Amino acid sequence: MPRISDIINEIEQFAPLSLQESYDNAGLQIGNPDAEAEAALLCLDVTEAIIDEAASRGCNLVVSHHPLLFRGIKRIGINSERERIIIKAIEYGITIYSAHTNLDNASRGVSHEIASRLGLSDIKVMVPQQGRLLKLVVFTPKNYARRLSAALFAAGAGAFRNYDSCSFESEGNGSFRPCEGANPFIGELGEIHIEPEIRQEFLISNDIKSRVVAALIATHPYEEPAFDLIPLDNASLDTGTGVVGNISPMPVAEFLDMLKKQMNVSSLRYSQGRSSTVSRVAICSGSGAEFIGNAIRSRADVYITGDVKYHDFTEKGSDIIIADIGHFESELCTKEIFYRIITEKFPNFATYYSENEKNPINYL
Repeated sequence: MPRISDIINEIEQFAPLSLQESYDNAGLQIGNPDAEAEAALLCLDVTEAIIDEAASRGCNLVVSHHPLLFRGIKRIGINSERERIIIKAIEYGITIYSAHTNLDNASRGVSHEIASRLGLSDIKVMVPQQGRLLKLVVFTPKNYARRLSAALFAAGAGAFRNYDSCSFESEGNGSFRPCEGANPFIGELGEIHIEPEIRQEFLISNDIKSRVVAALIATHPYEEPAFDLIPLDNASLDTGTGVVGNISPMPVAEFLDMLKKQMNVSSLRYSQGRSSTVSRVAICSGSGAEFIGNAIRSRADVYITGDVKYHDFTEKGSDIIIADIGHFESELCTKEIFYRIITEKFPNFATYYSENEKNPINYL
């Protein structure tokens, strides 16, 4: 039986916490990650009904998209549902874990899931993340450069979209003088040593930095290897907000009917836009009104999202077909993502979709 931490590790391999937005609070919410995982209940929002359902089904792990503890809490009583959830989770011994904007921003995240349902091709991130990339520069004796690069590649360095094992090398000379207490691999105590070295450069992402540095230190022959981690302003094209992709051209009405069917929604709100056909589609799960301009700049015919305000429709709805399918409806697919992550690694582990979850918004 896996531990709860084992399941969390698999989720974070798919959606590292480093991908979450600065305002978010994804990750462990309540509970003991070292406990054995008995069964997991998957949901969008953590409610009292979800905790009761988890307890009744023998689940000591609840995995949600929206964090229970998104904002600070100053007291724990019984006056609010969130307080009662915390008390119940502790009483029942239930651990709560949430993957929110890190799952949205992941390279195969929530918007990608919707794109897959709609059959889009040539899918690209609509708003790539900034500030996630680093350049690792390390100086290595010539005879050890191949060994070190192999270790760093195995740790994930030098991977970029459809390429891996990417690096750049240049030759030069390194100098150093081992002082008292040193145990040099090359050179003599108290003497300046000049060594032919290779300057090796690798692109890495923030979420694998510790793993790559650990591989460097374990493999590099020097007692004190010289290396730099340089922050880059380059956009990370694999992670970020929303996606854009192509679809075989079809009339707008046909596309909207298909969208309702694939996303299992009975109704949606939409604007007229410019085009009579749809061949390019932009998507942002959840609340994506602030990215309508990005969708327009991506030359999409339609933009699928949730929580669009009236003035967003009036100001931008003539430039692009805005299709608001609802916040809840656009993120229900997160449960399927969680299910795949968990069951692919732990095929015999009991994992359930919540049966009590429902949209807090009602429609007539």
